[in-house]
Amino acid sequence: MKRTYIIAEAGVNHNGNRDMAFQLVDVAVKAGADAVKFQTFKTENVVTKSTDKAAYQKQTTDSFETHFEMLKKLELSHNLHYELIEYCREQKIEFLSTAFDLESLNFLANQLKLKTLKIPSGEITNGPLLLAYAKTGCDLILSTGMSTLQEIEGALQVLAFGLINDDTIKPSKISFQQAYLSTEGLSLLKEKVTVLHCTTEYPALPKDINLNAMLTMLTTFGLRTGYSDHSEGITVPIAATVMGAILIEKHFTLDKKLPGPDHKASLEPNELIEMVKAIRTVEQAIGDGVKGPTSSELNNKSIVRKSLIARENIKKGEKFTEYNMTIKRPGTGISPMEYWNLIGEIAQIDIMQDTVIK
Repeated sequence: MKRTYIIAEAGVNHNGNRDMAFQLVDVAVKAGADAVKFQTFKTENVVTKSTDKAAYQKQTTDSFETHFEMLKKLELSHNLHYELIEYCREQKIEFLSTAFDLESLNFLANQLKLKTLKIPSGEITNGPLLLAYAKTGCDLILSTGMSTLQEIEGALQVLAFGLINDDTIKPSKISFQQAYLSTEGLSLLKEKVTVLHCTTEYPALPKDINLNAMLTMLTTFGLRTGYSDHSEGITVPIAATVMGAILIEKHFTLDKKLPGPDHKASLEPNELIEMVKAIRTVEQAIGDGVKGPTSSELNNKSIVRKSLIARENIKKGEKFTEYNMTIKRPGTGISPMEYWNLIGEIAQIDIMQDTVIK
């Protein structure tokens, strides 16, 4: 049975509050998620003070607050990262985070010693950061919201070059392409990288989700492929699981009505629980693809199927005809598929009316 890796995306839904951050971990654990993911950044390294907010952020945050001010309130301190990762160890759930700048990436990889890192959609054209991600040697999850196939390939070229990690070769578009086309580069991408289809809108409308693009990515790049969901509810991630996503990432919150950019498009605790439960059920239902009766079906087979039945008393030596045979349950006698072969044959024993012909 294929098991989907489920990341409960806490993101910045802690609102900069320590207690809320720990409560989010508790919710992810209760839901049965495999990992809980936060976001790590230094606002000064990420946005200019004149950067505008996205439309959805303007709707869900203080209109007088700048993008810079909004993010500054949502930073997690390094000390809190240490506390959270230790708490996650105790609760037996993986701690993950996304770095949005080089300083934060260095902290996650070299200080916290994370084994897996998530690259956000917004950084897919940030070549220097992509290269730094690859050079950590960590397993990488690459979100592809807002991206074309060409942009994804460009990012994978940089990652392949960084994963090979040959300091004697100077970074360049040509060296990136050569690394991507090399046997070693392709092998390392398959070993280290998972790509996620994603629609970067909060919430994402069903008409904009295009789950078939996930299959296009799988065919095009041949890498492990999953889905990062920003839609409302749990229907779409369940559908993505059915379509073969090996990883599902979903934002969640303590309360959708809380102030902050991502709460409205996130699942509340009970919804997260239902999503994980539904995905685990779907995994079992997908099965191995081999068509045949299950052990539970075999118990019903003899009752539900039918046999050839004597329509009237048939004496030994009498021929079977279309008039003295009928078809009824149970399925413990001769299969009706033998009906035409049996016509004209001689009964070897007396057969009473309404009994199975054997």
